[in-house]
Amino acid sequence: MISRLENSNENGGNRTLLVISVMLATLMQALDTTIANVALPDMQGSLSATQDQVSWVLTSYIVAAAILTPVTGWLAGRLGRRRLLIIAVAGFTVASLLCGIASGIGEMVFYRVLQGVFGASLVPISQSLLLDSFPKEKHGAAMAMWGMGIMIGPILGPPLGGFLTQNYSWHWVFLINLPIGILALIGIMASVKKDAPHERPLDGIGLGLLALGIGALQLFLDRGQGEDWFGSLEVQIEAALALLALWGYGLWWWNKREHALLDLSLLKNGNFAVGCALIFIVGIVLFATLALLPPYLSTLMNYPVLTIGLVLAPRGIGTMFTMMLVGRMLGRVDARIPILVGMGLMVISLHGMTLFGPTASMSSIIWLGVIQGMGLGLVFVPISTVAYATLEPHQRTEAAGLFSLVRNIGSSVGISVVMTLLSRAMQINHAEIGSRIPAFGAELAALPAAWNPATTTGAALLNAEVMKQSAAIGYLNDFKLMMVLTLLSMPLVFFMQSGKAPAGGNPGADAAAAH
Repeated sequence: MISRLENSNENGGNRTLLVISVMLATLMQALDTTIANVALPDMQGSLSATQDQVSWVLTSYIVAAAILTPVTGWLAGRLGRRRLLIIAVAGFTVASLLCGIASGIGEMVFYRVLQGVFGASLVPISQSLLLDSFPKEKHGAAMAMWGMGIMIGPILGPPLGGFLTQNYSWHWVFLINLPIGILALIGIMASVKKDAPHERPLDGIGLGLLALGIGALQLFLDRGQGEDWFGSLEVQIEAALALLALWGYGLWWWNKREHALLDLSLLKNGNFAVGCALIFIVGIVLFATLALLPPYLSTLMNYPVLTIGLVLAPRGIGTMFTMMLVGRMLGRVDARIPILVGMGLMVISLHGMTLFGPTASMSSIIWLGVIQGMGLGLVFVPISTVAYATLEPHQRTEAAGLFSLVRNIGSSVGISVVMTLLSRAMQINHAEIGSRIPAFGAELAALPAAWNPATTTGAALLNAEVMKQSAAIGYLNDFKLMMVLTLLSMPLVFFMQSGKAPAGGNPGADAAAAH
């Protein structure tokens, strides 16, 4: 199957069409992880939903995609990768149309579940297809092109969603997928050759345990903050189900390794295991930062939605630049070097963000975003390349599913942790700062006259300022936490193999040609 796919792509035009088509499908799925966030207030009013109900527009998509991602390897074997990719793209596009014309919150949540179900296979299948369509020395270039959609999609989601919502309506947040999906589908049908499916028995018990465990874990992470974590019976049940089901799957896999749904023995491969650990950190930093910066710019800096989008967009330019650069470098240099440099840039940018305070200059926000984007681009491509370098070709599809699942869980963990810490820091800091402000006495002269706590207006203004300062401290603590986490994870890089091509080849020229 792999040799046939490689032969079918010896023609440059076919390979180019395959790359473009796969990138469009990947970009479409990655965009939808964040593009709907800014449209939630408009959806809430239009669909007559409560805030808790409309939050399921995001939760349902995340949970459905997480549950179906580990099943990708089995589905690809059962249906063939070409057929699975066509079904996934077509289904995702139709589900996007249905989301765009939904008239009630129940319909919207159901259609978002369909989006997650069909979108779950897009990322791992597209990654394994590109790896198989290029010779090994060009894998760096292939992963650079694939990574653009994965990394830039979530970054472009909020500004694009804000623009569409403000100038048209929230419906276009979903309808914009139609032309992208149709073009991707046509390109895939024309460039991806048929591959023969092979019989593989369905591990029903394993599927049930994984679906229950991953679904409960995602619900626990997504709803924990809003439901006061373990103060809520719902969250306690979700945590218990996640722990028991995932532990149960581990035992089931140990006793049924040959036909298990998700082969955990892939983690015995050193490169892949370290790659998963590092991509987990990347998922935390990328998505947690994207979760923190918009509310920071909105509540503390009073930026409108479009301005926030424009301020955050340049980080995508930094990511694109370094991805193209590192795609040409891999094979010529030790892959650990760009990973370490990229993580160093991430540390520098996060350190700069710890100095923001209640206000920050727009130029510093933009440049630190660009630096972080460059760091993420340098890290993502080598990790995605080296993680698969020592795996057998037939293991790539299942490994890509596990790799994507780890990255997605990292993003969920990162968002949940930073938002929880932010909320609790605001409460603690508000009480701490408030206790230091005298209500009466000579020290009152240190406060502006308008903030006199003895008056109703003054007390309200003073409380607003205390809230602002408390929130600023919370944001800065979150940035510091991510900086320390990135710094502590850097030694893991030395446990990976270099990924450098053997002497005598010229992989750099090949990688450049692939662009």
